[in-house]
Amino acid sequence: MPDLWIDLLGCLDIAESSTEAAGVGLRFEGLNQDLDYRRIFGGQLLGQFLRIASLVSPDKTVKSQHAVFAKEGRSDEPVQYEATLHHEGRSFASMTIVATQSRGVIATASISMHAAEGGREHQAVPAVPAVLGPEHDTELSLIPWEIRTDINLHDRAAGPPQFEMWMRTPPVGAELAQALAAYATDLTLIGTALRPVEGVSEVDTMTLFTSAVTSHTVWFHRPFRTDDWLLLRQHSPVLAGGRCFGRGDVLTSDGVLVASYGQEALVRFADQ
Repeated sequence: MPDLWIDLLGCLDIAESSTEAAGVGLRFEGLNQDLDYRRIFGGQLLGQFLRIASLVSPDKTVKSQHAVFAKEGRSDEPVQYEATLHHEGRSFASMTIVATQSRGVIATASISMHAAEGGREHQAVPAVPAVLGPEHDTELSLIPWEIRTDINLHDRAAGPPQFEMWMRTPPVGAELAQALAAYATDLTLIGTALRPVEGVSEVDTMTLFTSAVTSHTVWFHRPFRTDDWLLLRQHSPVLAGGRCFGRGDVLTSDGVLVASYGQEALVRFADQ
């Protein structure tokens, strides 16, 4: 298996595959990560959607992305993307991006962008604790950078539906911050939702339950970098009807709220 960090950076290096024609959007091709995983990881698609948006509207940054995952993507086949720009103004832009493979559409994204501007500010979030020490270093499957947490999502004992983790990537340009942060937000919300269920954890997927993310939204509030420590603080308020919902915030080590996110996913237990 290749170096997962270098592999991910390569997947975020998106190339335009054709120019815009009448009635046809801009087209791009995205490579897939080389992972020991049963399908394309949704975080890869989130990151590629965001990188494409920055190419379509380079003088603005993404303020929100809402992605819907239609079906599993095959990791052995590149993803074809078509971006349609609906509006490009001085302050805002909006677009949709459709991801397809030979079996049809696998995911879509609605993206809104905003040119940087100043203004009054306030935020109301709980204080951020100190960054955990290296004794809390944790390996999370699919995440190729530093993670620190004092919560074990593989623990099958019941606990509150909350999870916090610190993350820091290797040195990387700020232009990749949104894509890398979005990638990370896709991984642990299902595990967070399962914490109150006694005898089950996220490692039991495909045995005790089946799971799949159906939609994922990220809102970006301020510029940030991922090679500085970031806290992902999340909770799941509901698990019901074969679905779970979770939401979270991304904060800097000095407590600045830079992004928020929400996710809905299928969680279907074998004994349902």
